[in-house]
Parts: sequence; C-alpha cells; structure tokens
Amino acid sequence: MTQIKDVMTPSFEWIAPDSPVASIAQTMRDKDIGFMPVAENDRMIGMVTDRDIVIRSCAQGQNPQDATARDVMTAKTYYCYDDQDVEEVCNNMGEIQVRRLPVVNRDKRLVGVVSLGDLAQSASRPNIGQTQQQITSQLQSKKAA
Repeated sequence: MTQIKDVMTPSFEWIAPDSPVASIAQTMRDKDIGFMPVAENDRMIGMVTDRDIVIRSCAQGQNPQDATARDVMTAKTYYCYDDQDVEEVCNNMGEIQVRRLPVVNRDKRLVGVVSLGDLAQSASRPNIGQTQQQITSQLQSKKAA
C-alpha cells in the first residue's frame, strides 16, 4: 500500500491572511503553482488558488495591492492525511472535484501538497482516469448550465 507521504510534494509555502493578492500572484507565477495555503497562528485557515484571485479579486475590480489573502481565500479547505492510501485519496479527489490537496499529519500540521499528477505516479491507471473524468465532467456541467 502506497501512502500519500510517499508521493506528495513536501515543499510548500505558507502565506499570511494579510498578504497582498499581487504578491501571492507573483509567487504563484514564479514558483509555477496554482494554490497557496493561508495560515494564522500556525494553523491552516484557508487556501488561495489562482482561480480565487481571478474570480474574487480581478473580476470584481479589486486593486491587487490592496486586496488580501483573507479577501479572496477559500475558507473551506479539504485536505488529506500523510498516512492515507493513495487510491483512497485519489477517489476522494474525484468525489470532491479537486486537482490538488494540502497534506497534513495526524496533528493537523501541514506537511506537503499532493496533486493529481503526483497520484498518477502511484495510483492505478483506472482510478486516475475515473478521478480525472469526475473532475472534468463537473466542469463540463458547469459550462453547460
């Protein structure tokens, strides 16, 4: 059984809730990443994705120098545990339709990030295909509506 800690990316960077959106976007660009966890008092309180920046800030005409992570972050965050099975997390990602998840240990401390690409290295081919299909079908349904 392969666990998430065996395939996750252990490097990540926290951002503070008062971090300017412009700075977050630049970091995402420079590091070629699509989301950053938001932490306060050593706990993850949310997540900012590239989509959050576009939908909740740019599209609403906010000044990226004035808007903060707290203004655009998604407070409800999904995560997985580092000792969970790869196949289980792959299934969960399909069900909740996300392409990446923060990884926490059993003390709920952030220890890494896992993406669909990371899982593709270890999960069964049919499981990865099903997960991608679940994520994509949800996006197609939203576009058709």
